[in-house]
Formats: sequence, structure tokens, C-alpha cells
Amino acid sequence: MNFFRVRSDIAIDLGTANTLVYLKNQGIALNEPSIVACDRKSGNPIAIGSEALQMQERTHPDIETIQPMKDGVIADFERAEHLIRGLLQTVQKGWFTSIGRMVVCIPSGITEVEKRAVRDSAEHAGAKTVHLIAEPMAAAIGIGLNVHEPVGNMVIDIGGGTTEIAVIALSGIVVDQSIKVGGHAMDSAILHYFRKYHNLLIGLRTAERIKRVIGSAVKQNSEMEMDVKGRDLVSQFPKVRTISSEDVREAIETEISQIKSAVARCLESTPPELGADVLERGIMLTGGGALLTGMDTAIQTLVDMPVHVAEDPLTAVVRGTGKVLDDVGRYRNVLM
Repeated sequence: MNFFRVRSDIAIDLGTANTLVYLKNQGIALNEPSIVACDRKSGNPIAIGSEALQMQERTHPDIETIQPMKDGVIADFERAEHLIRGLLQTVQKGWFTSIGRMVVCIPSGITEVEKRAVRDSAEHAGAKTVHLIAEPMAAAIGIGLNVHEPVGNMVIDIGGGTTEIAVIALSGIVVDQSIKVGGHAMDSAILHYFRKYHNLLIGLRTAERIKRVIGSAVKQNSEMEMDVKGRDLVSQFPKVRTISSEDVREAIETEISQIKSAVARCLESTPPELGADVLERGIMLTGGGALLTGMDTAIQTLVDMPVHVAEDPLTAVVRGTGKVLDDVGRYRNVLM
């Protein structure tokens, strides 16, 4: 009996916090946390994605949860391969489906060694051909900007591990800044702040929830409060504390300042004509960090020009990567 292997083309946003998979001509097929749960003794994966996230900070000594991506790049090659392979098996239609072309987005400041790690992981997961695209370029395409025209567009993509800032024109990145500050750095800052100033030990998942619910980049007209459960470092017993949005803003102040400084550096390096285009068109904000309350206002106050939060900023990068996958011929010049 003869079997035919049907090849599917895939775009993937391999992020520090979440991995999104796009199937050619079909759209986003998967959005899962970038985390793997493994057996400590054998090293074999037990769960990936959402199932593994439920185990995070709740495991016994025989199981460990690992986030193979750090600062936007692969930190654990083997676990990254487990993650990619497991997610692709979820979206593939059958036993006789293989991967033809894969387009993977990467930080603009990535090194050649880190590029090779991404390529190798994708190839080991089964891809026949691997293309790479810079995250800010993918984000620009995803939100509908015409990256081919001789006009400057500025995009800020605040992800889990990195913040990517770029001025784009004529299918290329003219000026860019890539810093290892993103949502995870803010979560860690919140965790350390409450440990230091409130004697309260919380987990990273709780810190992330605090950021989402009452976090803000600028002072709000109406400040908010929420109850947080953690361990009191004095009594060592579980406690509930009421915290305010002012506490959270103070906790992430350094990370917000670093992002603003990177934006300023990028604008200072932008050629005058392209700078004039950015002033006229404004700056587009994408990524999960764009959803932090007041993030657009904080940047707008700094640069004194319009800052717009893109529609559905969380999926902008994978949507752009998917558009490139759907029409590689048109976007060949933007691939790395």
C-alpha cells in the first residue's frame, strides 16, 4: 500500500511567554504557554503548554517545569525541541502530514549562534525549509503596515522576554533597539518588590496576575486594590494582603524606564526624513506589554507624538509571520 505524506506550511511565533502557530491559508491554529513539564529522572516530557503551566510551582521533586525560551531566544535546546514538536503534533491533521516550509520570528538583536539554535530546533522538529523573520518586521506586517513603501513606520513590540523597537522602510529595518526587558522582567520585579517591602512571598504566576489586573505604567485617576495570597516571611504562614496599583507601578518603574530609554535611543538614531514620517503616522505598539494600562501614554508623554495600541496586539507578530508564509514571494526581501 502506498501512502502520501501531505506537507503543511507553518508559521510560528516562538515566544518567551507563549508560542503561537499559524497554518498556511487557515490562520492561527494554536496559542499555548511556552513551558514544558519533564520527568527529572528520565528527562522525558510529561506535558506541554497549558497543561504544563498548571503544574508550574506546584510540582513534586520528580517533576520539573521548564521554560525553554529566555529573553526571546532558546535557552534549553532539548526542551525547546520538545515544545515545538509537541505543539506541531497538536495542529497536524494526521499521521501522514509533514512540515514543508516553516517561518519563525526571532528578536532583531539575535546573534548568529542563537539564529542557528532556532533553525536547528525547527529542523529537528521536522521542518524541511526554515525561514527567519525579525519580530518587529512581522509585527508591522501583522497590523497591516505597508513595509515595502519608502515611508518610515515605527513599531514597538513588548513581548515576554524582549522589547523590540524598529523603524521600518523599503522592506528593511533602518534602525532598531532590542532590549531584554519584557513581561517576565516585570513579573520578577513585582515578586521581588513584595518580598522586600511587604515581607510577602508570592509566585511568578501570582505576580503576572497582579500586573494584568492592577498594573499600570502611569498614575491613574482612580487607583485600584486587590487581595493577594502569599507566604508571610516573618510568620512563615500563608497570608492575605491588600495591595494597590501604586505598589505595582513602583515595582515595575525600572522596567518601564528601560523601555522608554530604548525608544528614545531608537528615535535619536532615526534619519530625519523617516523621523518626520513617524511623527506624522505615530508609533504602533504591539505585544502583550501593549496591554499594560497606560503603556501608550507613558511613551507618548516621553516622545510627544501619537502612540497607538494595535488591534489584538498579542497576535500581531504571528499574524504577520503568517502573511509572509501565505505569500513568500511578495515578502522574500523581509526574510533574514
